[in-house]
Amino acid sequence: MDNALLALAGAIVAVTGTLLAPILSQRVLARVQTEQFERQQRAADAQWVREQRTAEVEKRQACYVTANSGYRRYRIELMKYLWLVHKGEATAQARADLEEARHSMHTAFAEAQMVASDAVLRELDAMTATLAGAYSRTLHLEEGDPYPGWAFEEIQAELLRLGDRWKSMRGLMRADLGVEPGPVGS
Repeated sequence: MDNALLALAGAIVAVTGTLLAPILSQRVLARVQTEQFERQQRAADAQWVREQRTAEVEKRQACYVTANSGYRRYRIELMKYLWLVHKGEATAQARADLEEARHSMHTAFAEAQMVASDAVLRELDAMTATLAGAYSRTLHLEEGDPYPGWAFEEIQAELLRLGDRWKSMRGLMRADLGVEPGPVGS
């Protein structure tokens, strides 16, 4: 009888194993698929974050290029116009060129206000204020009503000092983009 009980117990274990195998394998398979899906989801999320960061840096870079170009052009046009005012040769075309450069700078500044870092924006704000002051003083000089202490030489010196400030601003922009700051004196 022991053999019969042993055979019966073996049969019960075999039948139970046969019946439970599909259920257990489904659970194991479901767990493996869930883990695999979660890994794929984490990888997709990480990829999305990387793409967003890259897009943000590219957007800031384009903005900084536009701002740098706009501010430089405006400064150069303002210096040219100041020189023409000094020589008494300011023309309507020279004024139109100055206004176009000024408008471009303001457009670049408006874009930068939306995407630039706080440090870069502070520097752009300061440069905008300095350029606006030089513009105003130049127009007063042209009208023959210069601000006290702001003759041609003082306005020109202020605009030339902005060249050094440019290096600082460029360094801030490059640092914000994660680029080496470059040579200090260039």
